[in-house]
Formats: sequence, C-alpha cells, structure tokens
Amino acid sequence: MTAPEAPEELVLAGEFPTPARDAWRELVAGVLAKSGREVDPADAEAALATATDDGFGIAALYTADDAPDVPAGVPGLPPFTRASRPEGHVADGWYRRQRHALTDLESAHDVVMAELENGVSSLWLVLGEAGGPAVDALPRLLDGVFLDLAPIALEAGRDTPDAAAALLALADGNGVTSALGGSLGYDPLLARTRGGEPLTDAYRSAMVEHARTAAEKHPSLATVVADGLPFHEAGGSDGQELGAALATGIHAVRLLNDAGLSVDDAFARVEFRLAATADQFATLAKLRAARRCWDRIGSVAGASAAARAMRTHAVTSPAMLTGRDPWVNILRTTVAAVGAGLGGADAVTVLPFDSVLGLPDDFSRRVARNTQALLLEESHLAHVIDPAGGSWYVESLTDALAHAAWDVFTGIERDGGIEGVLDDGSLAAALEETWTARADRIAHRTDPITGVSEFPNLHETLPTRTAPPSGTGDAEGGLPRRRYAQVFEDLRDRADAASSRPTAFLATLGSLAQYTARVSFATNLLHAGGIDVTEGPGGTDVDEIVSAFRSAGTTAAVIASSDKVYAEHAAPLARALAEAGATRIVLAGSPRSLDDDALTGHLYTGCDAAALLTDLLDELGA
Repeated sequence: MTAPEAPEELVLAGEFPTPARDAWRELVAGVLAKSGREVDPADAEAALATATDDGFGIAALYTADDAPDVPAGVPGLPPFTRASRPEGHVADGWYRRQRHALTDLESAHDVVMAELENGVSSLWLVLGEAGGPAVDALPRLLDGVFLDLAPIALEAGRDTPDAAAALLALADGNGVTSALGGSLGYDPLLARTRGGEPLTDAYRSAMVEHARTAAEKHPSLATVVADGLPFHEAGGSDGQELGAALATGIHAVRLLNDAGLSVDDAFARVEFRLAATADQFATLAKLRAARRCWDRIGSVAGASAAARAMRTHAVTSPAMLTGRDPWVNILRTTVAAVGAGLGGADAVTVLPFDSVLGLPDDFSRRVARNTQALLLEESHLAHVIDPAGGSWYVESLTDALAHAAWDVFTGIERDGGIEGVLDDGSLAAALEETWTARADRIAHRTDPITGVSEFPNLHETLPTRTAPPSGTGDAEGGLPRRRYAQVFEDLRDRADAASSRPTAFLATLGSLAQYTARVSFATNLLHAGGIDVTEGPGGTDVDEIVSAFRSAGTTAAVIASSDKVYAEHAAPLARALAEAGATRIVLAGSPRSLDDDALTGHLYTGCDAAALLTDLLDELGA
C-alpha cells in the first residue's frame, strides 16, 4: 500500500471556512440579545470596548488589520520596543531587586544575607532621611556582599550624597569598578514630588560629581532615578505616569549635560522606575512603550543607539495594595510581576503583601522573593525574548500607550518642563482629574477591589506589623500618595472603632428562592463598609418582619427580594419599618425596582456604594 503524498504546503485549519469579522459581530449581537441587550451587529465591537483613562479604547477583538504600522524592530536595536539587549534576559533573568527599610541593625545584616542566599539578586536599600537606618550603617549592611554580583539601588532622600559616597568607597575598597551596577538613587525632583525642604546646591553638585565618577569608572552604574511612582501613586494613568517619567528623565539628562557630561554619558546614568499593576497587559505594554519613547527622545537629543537603551526598574504598584485581606496582595503582585517580566524590565521589585500594615516580616519577604523565583525558575518567563511581541493586541496597546505618553511628555515640555508643571500645579491638576474618575469607579464598585469592596472578610484577624519609620514620603508638600482601597478601608476602620459592630436588618420578603440573590449581594456590599447584618424571617407577614426588626436593635433596614414581590409588598413594609423606628430604609434593587417615599436609598450594581455606606455608618453612630 502506497502512503499518500505529503502536501507541499500545510495550511493550518485549511478544512474550515475563513472566519469573517462581520460573522463574529453577528454572533456577538446574538449573545448580547440573549442577555437582554439589543445591539446592531455593526455596533457590536463598540458595545464590548473598554475605555481607558488615557483616552483610547481596548477592543474585544484584534486581528492583523489592527496591528500598528510602526514595526517593533528586533531586540537590542532601536527603537528597543522588544528589549534593551539583543539577548533579553534569557541568560540569567531580570534582577530580583527587593526593597528593605531595615530598622533593627542587629538583624539587618542577617536579613540582607538571607535574601541574597535565597534568590534575591539585587538590593534596594532605604537609608537615612528616606526612612531607614543611618547612612553610616551601609558598610555593616553590605559586609560580605559581592558588589560586582549584586547591584545595589539606594534610596536615601537628602542623604543620598553621603550614601552614594559610602557605596562608591566600598566598591573602591573591594576593587569593584566596571562591574558595579545598580543605582545611587539621586532624584532631582525629590522636593517637588515627595515634599520637604528644597534640595541644596550641595545635593546637585554631588549628583553631578558622582555621575561623572560613574561615567569614568562604573559604566553599569546609574546615578539618577527617573521615578514614575509619585505620578502613579497620585492617581495618574499609565500614559500620565510614563509621560511624566520621560520628562523627569530628560530633565536629569539636561542637568548632567549642562554640567559637562556628554549626551551619551548623561543618558547612561538614568534609570527609570515604573509601576507594575495587576493589569498585566497594560504593564507589559507600558514597559515596551517606555523603551520606544526614550529611544525617540535620545535620537532627537543626539545620543548614540547604545546610550538610548532604557534601564527600567519595575515595582509592584503600592497604590493597588490593600491593608484589608492583605493576602490577596500576593496574587496582585504575582500578576504584576508577570507583566513586568514579560515586558522586559531589567529589575523587578515585588513589594511584600503586608507592606501597607508596616514593616514586612520574614514570611512576607520570603513570599515576595519566591514569587520571582517561581516565575523565573519554574515558569521560565525569561526564556523567550519579548514573548508578547507580534500579538496584535499587545502591539496595538503598546502603540496606543506610546502615543498617550508622548502626548503627555510633549505637553510637559511645551509648558516649560517637569519642574515648571510641578511648580504651577498643572500636572497635579491633571493627575487629580484622572484620580477623580478612578475614585468614582471605585466608589461605585465598577473597579472592584477583591477582599475590600468585593467579597470582604468582615471578621478577619489582620497580622500585626511594626510601623515603619517616617521618611521622605511623610514630608509636607509634594504629590499625594493614594491607595485604591483607601475609601472602603476607612469605612471599615470606622466600623471597627465603634463600641459595637454596626448592624443592618435584612428585611427579607417572600420565599428563600425569591430573596437569596439580593440578600447575598446586599450582605457583600454592607460588609465592605464594616456593617454586619441580621436577617429577617422572610415571608410576607409585615408584623412578623417588623417584630424581628425591633429585636435586631438597629435603625437601618435593607429590604431584599425580587422585583415581582416588591411590586406588591415592599412599599407597605417600608412604611411599617419607618413607623417602627427605621430611619434608613434601603431597597436591594435599583429605583426601577421600586421608588417610594418611605425609602431612603437603593442598593444595586453600580450604585455609589461608598456614599451609601458612609450614610449608614453616620446613621448607626460609627
């Protein structure tokens, strides 16, 4: 029997008809119709699109037709979208850079050594004014550390000149020159973004001198950090954070170039610090867009191709971390680290899950470093250079973010540079506008926060941590530092501080099947504000329900059932509850379900949950 001849060309899925976009739109419209949303097929894509704070939308479907016209290039060559180095991080992965604000000097050295022995490959040390031990503790902290193998990133606030001098002295004493990496941590915008006294001439002079020393002896050492975290923590979008960070970077380049460093040396001294969020694709695209934009800036400035390769340090977003149900932060930071690693960050910091509560303990530090170890050693995320490259979605998102950041950057430059827009308040106003929109979505729970605004654990026991020392982030002035969960966590704190747990009565109406769904929804929402619930007997006997309400010892009641039951029984019950002493009577349902004068509010998907809970806590005396 003769075997069939193999086809000259194998056509994948060749036996299936070629899918058409219009056919997909028809199917989408059909699915939406089944959910009660009538949409014309021509509008199906728009119906599923997601808006971003940067003004562009994210579509539900991407094809080759959606890919940007700008080529992504190849790794290690301009525009560096795919990677800063030709080999990416295939050989040894990105630097696992853990942050330490160690206050107990007796154990600090042991902690540092344990980190390095257990997978950390770079240290981010907080010293002096920034909220850590005194600068003169640096030699002890780094005793036995091979500085040519473990890059050190410093954060010392206005003590940076002394900290940088101490690190350079240690390097000289150990004979480490060209292999010294990391960052000295000079921040020329420190006073403007983090507050406190203006930087002195001595600070700026030391920054220039140490940059010159690095250019001559330590080519792998960055001296200035272009920090995007202040703009991110103030509430900025990805485009705003990146655009402001780019403006910060070119501001540093100008300072160094004006002081006599060449353009190439000035560009090589800057390291960018950017936030990695739980939106892994946005993080991935932001890092790719950052390299593309910085290459463009360097090209215009006359820097060589090698000098234009951006150094990036990604930090899991402090703004997304929660103090309530903090263990969920492990999941958030894992997703963020995935985005940072796949996006080509040179160094990644995973903040410990208990960072909001205080100084991390041994367990949380271990989880943070093992998160990165797992991603590198078990998941092999660094084994492929730019694995998302070529994805129509990622390439489109990268291009959109690059344009959004470029608009922010050029706007800042047009208005006088980063110092000017920080001094006149225009950048803060733009960040505030973005934050206001985000805060509104958080309050309405359209941007849910797991464990806080959704699925909270009302009776959780939080771990106890030592409060961190005050640092530059606690100084007056600068940009605000915000966390997304703060509004709901403040409500929980109010409720916890009350002499007894605030409680609302769930006036269940009808059968179990009729009220269960809305009882679950209402309980979840009330718990987000620290309010416990007492459930009524169900049924439609108003006297029985009112009697249970009186026994509950509260003045807040939530009526819960189906719209069909509401039509006949909700209004009489609401009036009876009011007569029995209920001063807050909320219906679990939208105003379309029932709108009666006896009701004081409605509890439903998309309502202003923060405002509703605030009103209830006010009523309940919390």
